[in-house]
Amino acid sequence: MKKEIDPRMHSAEHILTQTMGRLFGCGRPVTTHIEKKKSKCDYPFDRPLADAEIEELERRVNRVIEADLPVSVEWMSVEEAEKRYDLGRLPEEVGGRVRIVKMGDYDACPCIGPHVESTGEVGRFRITSSSFDGGLLRVRFRLC
Repeated sequence: MKKEIDPRMHSAEHILTQTMGRLFGCGRPVTTHIEKKKSKCDYPFDRPLADAEIEELERRVNRVIEADLPVSVEWMSVEEAEKRYDLGRLPEEVGGRVRIVKMGDYDACPCIGPHVESTGEVGRFRITSSSFDGGLLRVRFRLC
């Protein structure tokens, strides 16, 4: 049986990932573990984050959440999606159409998971810790 993904936490991961890309130029996480109580993302990176960087990352994620951006879905053909997005993490059985989840004009990416209807539903985001090992930066977070 497949585990149920919490829409609030999953939406927070999208916002965190877009913010990581904007702040540090890193790509989408290579692995994620999304749970209701706490979650983690592993990003390709070249160093640990400084305390001030963690604080800025957290502040920016919360700013997007507080903006209460609408979350919407757009469907497009695989061919069109391949031109605009990395489809590497989507399951093979996705079929001929790809679901793109958009968070206002802040983030858009292919995703099959559940999400909130607006970012304001996510709640307060807090980074609990981060670590760096072997080219991967792990960011652990929770929602308050």
